[in-house]
Amino acid sequence: MKTLLVLIVCTLSTAVQAQQAGLQYFRPNDQRGLNVFETPKTDTVPFDGVTVRVGGDFAMQFQGVNQRNDASNLVELGSNFNLPTANLKLDVQLIDGVRMHLTTYLSSQHHQEAWVKGGHMQIDKLDFIRPGFLAGIMQVATIRVGLDEFNYGDAHLRRSDNARVIFNPFVGNYIMDAFSTEAFGELTLQHNGLLAVVGVTNGKLNQNVVVNDNTDNQLSFYGKVGMDNQVNDDLRLRLTASIYANHGTTTGTWLYGGDRAGSRYYQVLHTLPDSLGSTQGSDFEGRYNARFVKLTAVQINPFVKYRGLEFFGVYERAAGSNELESGKEGAFTQLAAEVVYRFGTDERFYVAGRYNTVSGKTAENAAEELQIDRFNVGGGWFLSKNIVTKLEYVNQRYTGGAWTGRYAGAEFSGINLEAGISF
Repeated sequence: MKTLLVLIVCTLSTAVQAQQAGLQYFRPNDQRGLNVFETPKTDTVPFDGVTVRVGGDFAMQFQGVNQRNDASNLVELGSNFNLPTANLKLDVQLIDGVRMHLTTYLSSQHHQEAWVKGGHMQIDKLDFIRPGFLAGIMQVATIRVGLDEFNYGDAHLRRSDNARVIFNPFVGNYIMDAFSTEAFGELTLQHNGLLAVVGVTNGKLNQNVVVNDNTDNQLSFYGKVGMDNQVNDDLRLRLTASIYANHGTTTGTWLYGGDRAGSRYYQVLHTLPDSLGSTQGSDFEGRYNARFVKLTAVQINPFVKYRGLEFFGVYERAAGSNELESGKEGAFTQLAAEVVYRFGTDERFYVAGRYNTVSGKTAENAAEELQIDRFNVGGGWFLSKNIVTKLEYVNQRYTGGAWTGRYAGAEFSGINLEAGISF
């Protein structure tokens, strides 16, 4: 019966994909969207009235992970299936060069109930003002406005977004996971391989209009510059640098904690009940957020693809400038290197490895650094452009004398088998 249900879902996803209408300036939600970062400015789809595209994602994992720490107070993890996750996506071509996007999480680790992730409007033409209005500028410009994921860094464009796992060669995302959904406005310019992004958000994950002594409502500003050049049929080179800044004390703390879907590694670093019956652990374990205020973050991302071989890197530094009783907030540096080799017809198969480390201090005058190291190795198979299966081994360690409590000497390792459908 389980096999039959999987086959029915796969067949339906293929049928729906075959009936999907094309949308303008759109990143396909399947294998064709791999290594697509900003939506392209190529105008290849003619406008033929209002078009509604219904899409979705479905993913489930079989997790077999073990864990330990110095206190020996972590729960024992068995090998079994995690709760499946699902996304519902609506994309609507409203008028020529203008479309709407909306994503709803139907199920996630942190929220089993359905709730809206976010949505935005994307404008690639201003013909609704008058035909040809600023046509020369709009050939290179894209405007996005809404309450949704904003474009800081390149890593968020390769991550798993709840059930949308098809763009990530692994199961886990990066340790410092730069992703948030906030009210934003953004301008992107793309011309002859050059790229520039400038944007602003209100710095809030949970929206409200209350003004009091505990709210300073400072805006977040971000930008990106870079180049993306298809040198020849075999070689593509991309290099970008991004910056994010918020100088408030009550906004801007969500850059590394804005993913309300939950961690990709379930129940890690959760403790056994103590003598009072209390436990520690959340749905977001396995990643790290220093929650700096008055935050400035910089992310640099090189990407190289030569035939089937890909390299993607992350250099990121996040620092807070808030004055604490014990001094000034500190800084953390994240480094990551990811190598993927895709092969077979239409690059349907791949093997991959990733090393990711985060180190730094929560306060400038702290005696020792905190450090987290993660190693992933695995591979995958695209059964079709809409269906992917992948297997990874993960090992994550918390090292350095600055860790206390359940994190002191903590380590988890094991395998994850994941299957995903996106259309």
